[in-house]
Amino acid sequence: MKPIDQKIYLASKSPRRRELLRQIGVEFELLALRSELPRGPDVSEVIHPNELPENYVVRVANEKAACAWLLVQMRKLPPHPVLAADTTVLIDGGILGKPANQAEAFNMLQTLSGRTHQVLTSIAVHFHALAFQVTQVSDVTFDVLSDETIRTYCATQEPYDKAGGYGIQGMAALFVKKINGSHSGIMGLPLFETAQLLRQAGITLP
Repeated sequence: MKPIDQKIYLASKSPRRRELLRQIGVEFELLALRSELPRGPDVSEVIHPNELPENYVVRVANEKAACAWLLVQMRKLPPHPVLAADTTVLIDGGILGKPANQAEAFNMLQTLSGRTHQVLTSIAVHFHALAFQVTQVSDVTFDVLSDETIRTYCATQEPYDKAGGYGIQGMAALFVKKINGSHSGIMGLPLFETAQLLRQAGITLP
C-alpha cells in the first residue's frame, strides 16, 4: 500500500481511465462530478461558439479538475492531487462527441470509415495552487467499413459512452488500420503524459 500522500482523486466516471491508472500503479479514489439533471452538470461540455477543438478539450479538462479540487476543499477531504481529462474526436474540423442514439452512432462511423481522424485527450492535474495540463493528439486511420459492419457494431453497447462512437479497446479495434500517437490516449488517458503531470504534482512513479 502506498502512503496516503501518494493517492490521487480521479474526477472521471470512465472505467477505461480507472483501468489505465491501475496499469501504471497509481492509487486513486473516485471523485465523480455531477452530470445529470435536475440540477445539471457541474461542468458543461457544450461547445462554445467558434471554439476550436483543441481549446475545447483544454477548457473542459481544466474546469473538471478545478471543480473537483473545489469539492475536495468544500468537503474537507484529505488533500490529494486531482486528475481530470476530456477526450474528443476531430474530423473535417468538427468535433464528434458521444452519440445519443443508434442513428448518431451509425452516422459518425460512416463519417470515419476509410479516413484518418484525430483523437484529442487533454489531462489536467490540480493540487493546492498547482495546476498542470497537457493535450495529446493521435491520428487514427479506419479501414473502409460496410454498412452491415457499422450496424452490427451499433447494435452493441460499445458506441454510446465514447467520443466518436467507438472504443479502440473493444470490437472497434478491428476497424483501426493505423495509429500515429498514443493508444492509451485514444482510450482516454495518455499514460506517458499523465505520469509526467503526476510526477510534477509530487506522485512517485517509476
